[in-house]
Amino acid sequence: MHEDKDLQGFDAALSRRDLMVAGFAGATLTAATACAQTAGGASGDARPLVVYFTRSGNTRVIARGLARMLAAPLAELVPVTGYPDDYEANVAQAEREKRAGTLPALRALDLNPADHDLIFLGFPIWGMTAPAVIRAFLSAHDLSRKRIAPFITHGGYGIGDSLSVLDSHAPQAQRLTPFTLECDQERRTLAAVDQWLGGLGLAG
Repeated sequence: MHEDKDLQGFDAALSRRDLMVAGFAGATLTAATACAQTAGGASGDARPLVVYFTRSGNTRVIARGLARMLAAPLAELVPVTGYPDDYEANVAQAEREKRAGTLPALRALDLNPADHDLIFLGFPIWGMTAPAVIRAFLSAHDLSRKRIAPFITHGGYGIGDSLSVLDSHAPQAQRLTPFTLECDQERRTLAAVDQWLGGLGLAG
């Protein structure tokens, strides 16, 4: 049984997307490493921690790269009640949380951010802002006198008011220059899938 060429092409496209995210991130994260060294002073003793939230996995690629480059511990923010797998349902829930100012409960971290001087905080942009998970994390931890280095992924519409969210929820922290990266938006990926199915005569 051979694999249909159309399916091979689709799988290859998804693989290329993952490789592109890793490639772009790897090419630019050297600056983030230099940022950590500078923030730690001449001795480079910044005691960094990489904290991130992800849905599609793009932010995780960057987070793992940072943790490796900085030899830093890595912590993923996971809500107690997960978000819907369906993209549109996820968008709708994120919009409700934004309007209501909801702070979702998060699973306990295995480490304490208070033990670290420099927090690399990664997240995707949802609805032109930081996800509620990020607001929940910042509200739960006192990051006064810490340095926060944001790394942010977005689908092509920029980072919205996400930096203002960080500033308002951690007003006593020092926010460093963010790293931002445009990644393939899930909505565009699904539209491409729908177009492909239409070409096969299988669109719903």
